[in-house]
Amino acid sequence: MDEHNRPIHTYQVCNVMEPNQNNWLRTNWISRDAAQKIYVEMKFTLRDCNSIPWVLGTCKETFNLYYMESDESHGVKFKPNQYTKIDTVAADESFTQMDLGDRILKLNTEVREVGPINRKGFYLAFQDIGACIALVSVRVYYKKCPFTVRNLAMFPDTIPRVDSSSLVEVRGSCVKSAEERDTPKLYCGADGDWLVPLGRCICSVGYEEVDGSCHACRPGFYKAFAGNIKCSKCPPHSLTYVEATSVCQCEKGYFRAEKDPPTMACTRPPSAPRNVISNINETALMLEWSPPSDTGGRKDLTYSVSCKKCGSDTSQCEICGGGIRFIPRHTGLINSSVTVLDFVSHVNYTFEIEARNGVSELSFSPKPFTAITVTTDQDALSLIGMVRKDWASQNSIALSWQEPDFPNGAILDYEIKYYEKAYPRIAPAFWHYLRVEEHEQLSYSSTRSKAPSVIITGLKPATKYIFHIRVRTAAGYSGYSQKFEFETGDETSDIAAEQGQILVIATAAVGGFTLLVILTLFFLITGRCQWYIKAKMKSEEKRRAHLQNGHLRFPGIKTYIDPDTYEDPALAVHEFAKEIDPSRIRIERVIGAGEFGEVCSGRLKTPGKREIPVAIKTLKSGYVDRQRRDFLREASIMGQFDHPNIIRLEGVVTKRSFPTIGVKSLSRFLSAGFLNSIQAPHPVSRGGSLPPGISSGRPVMIVVEYMENGSLDSFLRKHDGHFTVIQLVGMLRGIASGMKYLSDMGYVHRDLAARNILVNSNLMCKVSDFGLSRVLEDDPEAAYTTSGGKIPIRWTAPEAIAYRKFSSASDAWSYGIVMWEVMSYGERPYWEMSNQDVILSIEEGYRLPAPMGCPASLHQLMLHCWQKERNHRPKFTDIVSFLDKLIRNPSSLHTLVEDVLVMPDSPGEVPEYPLFVSVIDWLDSIKMGQYKNNFMAAGFTTLEVVSRMSIDDIRRIGVVLIGHQRRIVSSLQTLRLHMMHIQEKGFHV
Repeated sequence: MDEHNRPIHTYQVCNVMEPNQNNWLRTNWISRDAAQKIYVEMKFTLRDCNSIPWVLGTCKETFNLYYMESDESHGVKFKPNQYTKIDTVAADESFTQMDLGDRILKLNTEVREVGPINRKGFYLAFQDIGACIALVSVRVYYKKCPFTVRNLAMFPDTIPRVDSSSLVEVRGSCVKSAEERDTPKLYCGADGDWLVPLGRCICSVGYEEVDGSCHACRPGFYKAFAGNIKCSKCPPHSLTYVEATSVCQCEKGYFRAEKDPPTMACTRPPSAPRNVISNINETALMLEWSPPSDTGGRKDLTYSVSCKKCGSDTSQCEICGGGIRFIPRHTGLINSSVTVLDFVSHVNYTFEIEARNGVSELSFSPKPFTAITVTTDQDALSLIGMVRKDWASQNSIALSWQEPDFPNGAILDYEIKYYEKAYPRIAPAFWHYLRVEEHEQLSYSSTRSKAPSVIITGLKPATKYIFHIRVRTAAGYSGYSQKFEFETGDETSDIAAEQGQILVIATAAVGGFTLLVILTLFFLITGRCQWYIKAKMKSEEKRRAHLQNGHLRFPGIKTYIDPDTYEDPALAVHEFAKEIDPSRIRIERVIGAGEFGEVCSGRLKTPGKREIPVAIKTLKSGYVDRQRRDFLREASIMGQFDHPNIIRLEGVVTKRSFPTIGVKSLSRFLSAGFLNSIQAPHPVSRGGSLPPGISSGRPVMIVVEYMENGSLDSFLRKHDGHFTVIQLVGMLRGIASGMKYLSDMGYVHRDLAARNILVNSNLMCKVSDFGLSRVLEDDPEAAYTTSGGKIPIRWTAPEAIAYRKFSSASDAWSYGIVMWEVMSYGERPYWEMSNQDVILSIEEGYRLPAPMGCPASLHQLMLHCWQKERNHRPKFTDIVSFLDKLIRNPSSLHTLVEDVLVMPDSPGEVPEYPLFVSVIDWLDSIKMGQYKNNFMAAGFTTLEVVSRMSIDDIRRIGVVLIGHQRRIVSSLQTLRLHMMHIQEKGFHV
C-alpha cells in the first residue's frame, strides 16, 4: 500500500536470512529516440536492517543500478558482465517493523543521469545483494527545450548538449506573414530552458502583431511599413475593403501625390481663385486675387495665369503670344498676384487664373479657373466728381463725394492721395525745371475708404493740402479726380473744445478734493486714520518692491507680479483686469462646470466693434469672501499676460448688475439654478441678515475668449488619428511658445497638462488655468490639493512631488508629459498605474515609452524634459527653437522610434536616438560647429553626402588641426552606421 493506503504493484526482494545474495531485475529494451543524456527516477522503500530480528546473513541497505547500450533488443538473453554500473543507490528513509505494522512505508525518490548514449537504445538493470527492498516505480526520461514562439519567431524542440556548461544555439523561423528584422536566435540550456533571446521578426506590411502572431489588417485599416506596430485607420478620404492592405485607396475625386506618404490623407485639386481684381496704369497691369475657398486639403498651392486677346466678338479670341510679359512668371506662382507688362492699348484682354496643387495633374476633371476681362483704356472708368469738405479741425479734415454714375462694375473701395501744398526745399533757380504737379508730389500719402467719405488725420494745423481720389472696381482703378484743395483749422478752432476739457478737469479736481476732505474727517473721527496710512504704506512698499524686482528690473521685459502681494486683492483685480458692464454680455448656454461655478458661452458687445464670442466663468451663489478672492485671483493673473498662445482675458464683472440672457435659454438656466446667484433679492432688503463671511449674491464673472474646440485632451481623443505629424508638432510649438512667454515673465504654471490647454477653431492651442493654490498632502496618492480638487501626480516633476520645488524646469517636465499626450491622442499617462507606482517607477529611472508612430526626434525631446536633474532639462526657448527646426525640416519627422531605437545595455538606462536632423546639428553635436561654413561651401549639405566623406575630403575643405580631423572621422563611423540602419528600413534622411 502507498502512503495514501492504495494498493500498488512493486518488484520486491527481502532475502536477508540467506548469505551471498545476487538478485537482478532488468527492464525491456528502451529506444533512446533523440536523447543524448537520460535520467532515471527511482521510487522505492527499504527496511532498516536493525529492525529485522535474527538476521542470519549479511543485511544490506543499498542496491546497484546498471545499464547497457544496444542497437536492438536481446530478448531474454542476459549477461551481467555486459552491464556498466551507474551508481550504488542508498535510501534516505528506511522503515521498521513498527512502521510495517502501521502500514506506513516511507517512499524514497532518487534520480541518476546517464550519458552520453550513442546506441539506438539501452537496458537498465537493478542488482540486489541482500537488502529488504521494494521498487515501486522507475521513470526514464530525457530533457529538451520545447517548441516555442518568441518575438514572432518559431523555435523547434531542441535537445540540449551532454555538456551542461555549453548551450545549443537555435535559429528561429518567422511566423506566417512576418519577416526578419535581425536574425532571431535562442539558446537551449542543459535543463531544457530557453535562454538569451536575440534578434526578432516583425509583421510584414499589411499585418499587425496580435498575441504572438501576425494578423491581417482588417478592412478600413492599413499598415504601410513592416514593423511591430498596430494597423492604423485609413487617413481621411481614403478607404479599403480587403484585408492586409498596405495603402488605403483614395475616394473618388481624391488623390495622393507620388511623394505623399501613405499616412497622409487623400486630397483633391483646389477650387478656382476668388475675387480677381485688376489695377492698370500706363505701363503695367496688376492682377490680384484671393485664394480658393477650398484648397483641397493641401498647402502646396500655386497659380497659373493664361492670357487671351478678344475683339468685339468675345467668341473669337486668340492666345496673347510671346509679346506680353508676366512678372515674376505666369506659372508656378506662390503669391496671389502677378504684374503684366508690354500689353497693347485699347485691347480687351481676358486673363484666366487657375489654382493648382500637388494632385491637380492626377485629376481628369476640367480645371476650375476664374477669368477677368481688362480693357487697357483707362478712360472707360468713370471719374470721381465734386469732392467737398464736411469739417476741418487742427489736425483733421473730413471729406465726402458722390459715387460715380457709371463705375463699370461694383465699387470695391476708394483711394485718396493727398500731399501738402508747399514748394520743396530746393533752390528757387531750379523751380522752372519742374512742373507744379511734379514738385508738389515729390512726397505724398494715401489711404483707402470703402464709403464715399473719409476722415484724414495727422495733418498740420493751418496748412493747405491737395487731394486726388480714384475708384477701384473689379475692372481696376479709374483715373484720379481733379485736384481739390482744402485747409486744416488753426488753434482757435479748437479753443471751445479745450475750454470744455478745462471745465471738466476743474470740476473733477474740485470733486476729488472735496471727497478727500470728507474721507480725512471720517478717519480722524473714527480714530483709524493712523492704521489706514500704515496699511496703505505697507501695501505700496510691497508693490513698489515687486515693481523694482519685476516690471522695472529689466527694461523692456514684463515680469509677473503675484496678486498675493497686494494688501487688498481687489486692487490687483482692478489694476490688471478691465471691468465690463454686464449689460454688454449676453449669456447663451451653459457649456460646463468649473471649480467655482458654471461656465457659459455667450457674446460680448464692445463699442465701435462687432460682437465676439466669449466664455463666461461664474461664481456660484452663496459664496464666501475667500472663494470670491480666489476666484478673482485667476483674473488678476490672466490680465498680466498678452500672448497669442495664452488664453486672453476680456475682463471681469464685479459690480451689481445683470447680464442679458436669451429667451430660449431662460427656462434652462432657471431650472439649473444658474440665476440664483445673480437674481436673488438682497437678504437685507427683506429685513434679514447675512451669515458671517457670506456674500449677498453679488454677481461675479470672469470673461475670456471663447475656444470652440474645448480642452486639448478631449479634442484629441475625439479626433484620434485625424492629424498629420506636422500638425501635431504645430500644436506643440504653440504650447511651448506660450510657456516660453510665461517663463520669461517669471511665472511658474505648476499644472501644465493637456486638459488645461484650450483649442480654437484654427487648431491654435492656448495655455489656461492660472492662479490656483496648491498644497502637497502627506498621502502620495492624493497628489496636490486645491480648493476645488486634486491634481494628478502624473504630470508633476519628481522634485516638486518630494520637496515642493516648482520652477520653469518642473514646467518643462510637465511639458514633456503634454507632448506624450498629444502624440498618443489624449491617452492617459502611465495608463492604469497607481500614483504610488508612478512615483516609484520614475525614481527607478522608468520613463514613458514613445507612443505608436511617434518620430524619434520628438521622443528624444520628451526624454530630455524628463531628466532627473532639473538643471539638465531644456529651457522653453530651446524647445521652441528645436520644434521650429523640425517644422522647417519635416523629413526629419519621418523616422519613427521603432526604426532607429538603440536599446541600452542595462535596464536602467534611457534609449538613445540621433539628436541631429541636419549637417549643422551633427557638427554641433560633436562640437565642431566652427566648420559649418566649410561644409556648406564645399557642397556637403546633407547627412547622406557627409557620411561618404573621406579624410582627404575633410582636409580639403579646410580642417587642418589633427585633433579636429580625428574627431570628425570617428564621428563619421557612427554616422555611417546610423545611415545604413535608416536606409535598411526604407527611410530617406
